[in-house]
Amino acid sequence: MRKAKVLVTREIPEPGPSIIKEHCEAEWWTREEPPPKEWIIEHIKDKDGLLCLLTDKIDKEVMDAAPHLKVISTYSVGYDHIDVEEATRRGIYVTNTPGVLTETVADLVWALILAVARRVVEADKLVRSGGWKVGWHPCFMLGYDVYGKTLGIIGLGRIGTAVAKRAKGFNMKVIYWSRRRKPDLERELGLEYRSSMTC
Repeated sequence: MRKAKVLVTREIPEPGPSIIKEHCEAEWWTREEPPPKEWIIEHIKDKDGLLCLLTDKIDKEVMDAAPHLKVISTYSVGYDHIDVEEATRRGIYVTNTPGVLTETVADLVWALILAVARRVVEADKLVRSGGWKVGWHPCFMLGYDVYGKTLGIIGLGRIGTAVAKRAKGFNMKVIYWSRRRKPDLERELGLEYRSSMTC
């Protein structure tokens, strides 16, 4: 049985490449920057599948160049870069990866919250530039406590909920606004809904 031919528009982390190589005959774009659309059109001609990223515009022109294309998979939650209507009209399946970055993004949100509150980036720059002259001073790069503060979240989807769950560990009061109120999460996490984000 012939292996499916797949075009992959960017290097992705393991175990992705190993799985693809085991089941498919794959051609890869190996540079860091996104491939030009012309490269995709030139290399997709005999492919059964396409694994792309948000930076790749997959439209009618690309699909016209791929008469054997059966599936377009995007290595992203979003899929606005794919003409889904055109793919559907041609019977091409379109898949994405919803939810895979929820916890990752929530971790990054918390890294940024703590970095801002505790002046981590500012202090790092000061130390690296030789600006740290005194061993310790009670007000030097003091920053602010996060513990026990109020956190406002706009949009309580998957990521907003994951951020709110982490706030419980900091004993924070969490207020939120979202298009839809979430009474179950309000009860579970002790959240307060606000019709507008004023404290």
